[in-house]
Amino acid sequence: MNVLAFAASSSSQSINQKLARFAAGLVDDARVELLDINDYEMPLFSEDREQLLGQPEPAKAFYQKIGAADAIIIAFAEHNGSYTAAYKNLFDWTSRIGMKVYQNKPVVALSTSPGAGGAASVLATAKHSAPFFGMDIVGSASLPNFYDHFDAEQGTFHSAEAQALIKQAVNGLKASSKTRL
Repeated sequence: MNVLAFAASSSSQSINQKLARFAAGLVDDARVELLDINDYEMPLFSEDREQLLGQPEPAKAFYQKIGAADAIIIAFAEHNGSYTAAYKNLFDWTSRIGMKVYQNKPVVALSTSPGAGGAASVLATAKHSAPFFGMDIVGSASLPNFYDHFDAEQGTFHSAEAQALIKQAVNGLKASSKTRL
């Protein structure tokens, strides 16, 4: 199975990238590609820029990466209760190539934050809009208080509670792959 994993964040220290990496490591017998959305930076989307630029190569490349994957793991960072500007811009450009950005791939949708909210607002937004954009969510989890659960030195979760939460979400992907075969 080819798994594409990424954080919907442009932070070089993204806790959601750490979460996506950990979750991808739980998928047995998978080839994992950990993507950095900073590699797909483009001007802010507008119809005027689209007329001027057409479809930028980074948006095409992102769309192709999704198309080549068998499954996707996304960890959504939350800025002011919503998507990060970097992810939203990439998503907007890519949706102009094909409205079903996620091409009906099975997706594990995750979120975390340093605080008690666990970025649950943005995760709820993503789950609500998923069907419109070809995102087949097969597992999801919001992890609050990231730093209480994560061991930065080891790069893993020391909390059994956090591990179980993420493992349960990833198990949805495992179950989905069996039904798709």
